[in-house]
Amino acid sequence: MCVLALAWNAHPRWRLVAMANRDEFHARPAAPLTAWNDGSGIIAGRDLRSGGTWLGIGEQGRFAALTNLRSDVPPDPLARTRGDLVAGLLRGVADPGALPLEEYNPFSLIAVDAGSAWLLTNRPEAQSRRLERGIHGLTNGPFAQPWPKLAGLTRALEDWIEGPANDPAALFAALRDEHVPPGAYDEATALPPFIINDTYGTRCSTVVLLAADGTGTIIERSFDAAARMTGEVALPAAL
Repeated sequence: MCVLALAWNAHPRWRLVAMANRDEFHARPAAPLTAWNDGSGIIAGRDLRSGGTWLGIGEQGRFAALTNLRSDVPPDPLARTRGDLVAGLLRGVADPGALPLEEYNPFSLIAVDAGSAWLLTNRPEAQSRRLERGIHGLTNGPFAQPWPKLAGLTRALEDWIEGPANDPAALFAALRDEHVPPGAYDEATALPPFIINDTYGTRCSTVVLLAADGTGTIIERSFDAAARMTGEVALPAAL
């Protein structure tokens, strides 16, 4: 169950600060964060089963991150791949306000470019709308009803941008929170930001820092099924 907290145009130095955990089956193959070698300018991890990505940055200040929405209905195997939706937005070939959102299995997505931020989701109905500057977040529940585990991350992000705002260690510490948050109302919401499980758990934590002057960095930490860190990749983002 993935989680994302994001600050957009909420700090004089940082145009975008994002922190996210990707939760997935450990058996699902994925490539770690890297600069794609296809001429797209994308820096992201990659799903090696269906293609595409769940979070990344692109040229001209683009950022996109997607979370699957929990549903009692099994995924449609004929639906379009959600990871391709993220990749298309990072390439700049997709207009956030004119996408066929209903052709994908349930998702929420935040997309940012040089001048705007968008929320895209297709549950409970398809919608594309611009976001105001500030702090936003995604979980595997509806955008209007964020799960309790997001609250701790948004507080950590608020504290970070109100402080020196130069060391991502505090953001990674918040992403590593293994405590079940208060306010859970069912089994799905009674999950911590960082999930440890032999079968399905947190596979990676990512922090993105994009400055107003066009510089930035993206950092990914990967974990195995025992929650041991197996690698860290930090790449500059020349926007």
